[in-house]
Amino acid sequence: MNPVRQLPPPSRTFTFWLIATVQMLLLFASSAPSPLYPVYQADWGFSATMLTAVFAVYALALLAALLVVGGISDHVGRRMVFGASLAVEVVSMVLFITADGVGPLLAARVIQGLATGAATGAASSALLDLQPRPRLGALVNSLVPLIGLALGALGSGLLVEYAPAPKTLVYALLLAVFVLAALVVPLLPETSPRRPGAAASLVPHLGLPRRVRPLFLTVAPCLFAVWAVGGLYMSLGPSIAVRTLHMSGHLVGGLVIFALTGAGAVGSLLRRDRPPRRTMTLGFVAFLVGIGTTLGALAVPSPALFFVGIVIAGYGFGTGFLGAFQTIAPLAAPDERAGVVASIYVVGYLGFSVPAVVAGLAVQKFGLDTTTTVYSIAVMVLAVAACTGLLVQERTEKSAVAAAPHHRPPGAQLPGHSTTSAD
Repeated sequence: MNPVRQLPPPSRTFTFWLIATVQMLLLFASSAPSPLYPVYQADWGFSATMLTAVFAVYALALLAALLVVGGISDHVGRRMVFGASLAVEVVSMVLFITADGVGPLLAARVIQGLATGAATGAASSALLDLQPRPRLGALVNSLVPLIGLALGALGSGLLVEYAPAPKTLVYALLLAVFVLAALVVPLLPETSPRRPGAAASLVPHLGLPRRVRPLFLTVAPCLFAVWAVGGLYMSLGPSIAVRTLHMSGHLVGGLVIFALTGAGAVGSLLRRDRPPRRTMTLGFVAFLVGIGTTLGALAVPSPALFFVGIVIAGYGFGTGFLGAFQTIAPLAAPDERAGVVASIYVVGYLGFSVPAVVAGLAVQKFGLDTTTTVYSIAVMVLAVAACTGLLVQERTEKSAVAAAPHHRPPGAQLPGHSTTSAD
């Protein structure tokens, strides 16, 4: 009897794109409930505050997972963590399908947040491990959330508007995909060898090497600001479009999120080979112009101007996040990547969740228009402060190099100005 021939393991390039696709689908699933929120509200009768709570528990659970297990794949391997995360995501899809009230919906969002947070550190680090060419890992890491969020909102909106069983169909399709992905992951090559310290890594912390912290603290407010706008429109965007701009249809909410995150993905592609700090700075200019335009649209009111502002702000969102990721991620050594990547996402999802919860509470007392205006102005102020701090630090670094050029080794670069990622 001839022995059964084993199939060769997948190539590194194939594995890279497969992990990127599955990670994108996780983010697709995370935005899929957004167009359904008006349906849930109509059927189950909960308030805008509860709506933002349903949104926020996902982000808070994701944050908890990032803080606890975000760096564990540096110790036990990427494959184990990614596979376990997909198994948990399967459970969340079952909970969404069977949800018959706000309680089960909250439970589904919590489980989904834990799964996505656990997967983020492992998958994002694997993309840096496997990148076929320099800087591609950072680019794909910044694109994946935006593309996933955009397609999830649009795809779910289309299904809610035109397909049967709006509260279950999208989750049933995703359930099948995640079951298949969970079966495939054990066949993929491992990119991070096991090393001691797994138990210690479970203590909640930001896994930032000391040398990375000063630059990270400068970039962190930028990350917080751009993701705060994402949180506003992911949670209250459909309500803003319907109540303030008098737009109708379940697809409208999906289009708001698609415009924001889709423009961010396009911006990231256009700026992929540009200097990271310049990308971040120009992204914030677009971000400020876009938010200002949306405020003007709400005052008129003008749905067309609103979407123009959303697209401009989305471009700033995507390029600001790309610039921040390209500035920080290449500074991590291979065995530090999961911790550093998790730290980047912790700041992002703090901005994504906490302000949105505050906004949901404020809507009950001050109304949707006033809350949206104050929220937007606050984010603009934070963005200006963050961008100013970044420019001041860059000028300080340049002045220090100019004053003492003989202390810099030949070929060395300033932090955040590298043109290649660490391998």
